[in-house]
Amino acid sequence: MSKLTVRAENSSLSHFPHYGSHKVSIFNSSLRPQRLNLLAQKHILKLRVSCSITERQKEEAAEKHRIVKGLKLNSELGKNGGFISTSGDELGEAGNEDKEVGFEWGWPPWKNLPQRYKLIGTTSLAFVICNMDKVNLSVAIIPMSHQFGWNSSVAGLVQSSFFWGYALSQLPGGWLSKIFGGSRVLEVGVLVWSLATMLVPYLAGFMPALIFSRILVGIGEGVSPSAATDLIARTIPLEERSRAVSFVFGGLSFGSVTGLLLAPPLIQNYGWESVFYLFGFLGIAWFSGFQLVKEDRPWSFTEPMSWPPSFSRNKSLGELGTSLKDVPWKAFFRSKAVWAMIYTHFCGSWGHYTCLSWLPTYFSEELNLNLTEAAWVSVGPPLASILVTSIASQFADSLISKGVDTSLVRKICQTIAFLSPATCMILSSLDFGLPPWEVVTILTGGLALSSFALSGLYCTHQDISPEYASILLGITNTVGAVPGIVGVALTGYLLDSTHSWSISLFAPSIFFYLTGTIVWLAFASSKPQSFSEGD
Repeated sequence: MSKLTVRAENSSLSHFPHYGSHKVSIFNSSLRPQRLNLLAQKHILKLRVSCSITERQKEEAAEKHRIVKGLKLNSELGKNGGFISTSGDELGEAGNEDKEVGFEWGWPPWKNLPQRYKLIGTTSLAFVICNMDKVNLSVAIIPMSHQFGWNSSVAGLVQSSFFWGYALSQLPGGWLSKIFGGSRVLEVGVLVWSLATMLVPYLAGFMPALIFSRILVGIGEGVSPSAATDLIARTIPLEERSRAVSFVFGGLSFGSVTGLLLAPPLIQNYGWESVFYLFGFLGIAWFSGFQLVKEDRPWSFTEPMSWPPSFSRNKSLGELGTSLKDVPWKAFFRSKAVWAMIYTHFCGSWGHYTCLSWLPTYFSEELNLNLTEAAWVSVGPPLASILVTSIASQFADSLISKGVDTSLVRKICQTIAFLSPATCMILSSLDFGLPPWEVVTILTGGLALSSFALSGLYCTHQDISPEYASILLGITNTVGAVPGIVGVALTGYLLDSTHSWSISLFAPSIFFYLTGTIVWLAFASSKPQSFSEGD
């Protein structure tokens, strides 16, 4: 152990007037670090460092012992614990014996992560559970229909009821996130949709109650995107924003893959009820764990925000009404950039929701794959999206950190997100005589590249207005939920009328992808806007 001796000759130290010598040895103090201003003022300070080989060997052995036991000492004084060994009378004790003031275990391993990383990680996990609860019914609907004697129309009604709640909750979710903070709205949303999911087995025999439970699932999941957007806007700096958005919303793709892989064996071995019990329980477990993450911070975020904090834990109904009136709705709809986001969100959702609903049937009927093969290849697009999402986010943040204009970066990413699936759908529509697996590969690649939208459209809400990001996403996502209600049903109607997958599934998506690209390039902007009513 090295010991540092500070000795002042001919004068005493300004902060230690009664001691000629003071000896301190510090290792990761659990106390707050104090700045020592040793003002010698025209006097000579002699510093002597003495190191004992034996002490040094003991310290190295102790360090190895700490590593073996999994202890982690923070290198910054006064933040996360450790101990301070001191001699002299500094602690009010006579003599020169060393003392241990405190010690703290470095467990769990994520304890010392910055708070924003913990919040982003748990939010992404919530989105994983979100899509697991979204896709479980698409698998369970088959045995449920057999048990209760539902025809296709009734089964379709049950599945579409989710989007009713999802569409209705977008704007309220954005407004509530603005008022109460995204983390509070997110945790309430997860709790609501998880409890509603667990109720499905009990309500399945009574159709109105079952539909109501799925509407509740849609409401809980509908407030989550706006809540996550608000959380990201408050805590994540611009140069990290693409990665944060991609990591959080990328949880949706991972959740789809996980749900589609877990649901069939669970249903086969334990019955269709098991997926609702298990997936709902995971959401409740997440809710409990999120309370522990929030313990490390005060309610309002400690990170600096770019707008005056308007959050209050206790607001009266009158104050909430005033807050709603204070939202500059007219200014939003006078902005060309906002209209570009609205239309682009609609176009992207049309392609996403129609393919999510109809691709398994397309693979089975048009490409003559059996049901097992069709189920497995349906996992391909969301699985590939996970890889593409990480690449796209790194690409976008790298360009921004190098000084490339943010608007240009968002336009590049969104253009890739639209032109890639459009091109692949055109190739799949034309009769080139390609074998089925090549068509599957082309479609999987195109839909995976559409994940570039997470570094394009989905970042723009925070770019133009961190203060109103959640409300803006609520607006665009409300319109974006319409294809889930209209587009999926229209695809089925066109398929019955034309018996052509190219016309019913691919042609409308290609149209919206192309026109969405034109509108985005012409009017989209990431330039910050105040949205004051006088603008």
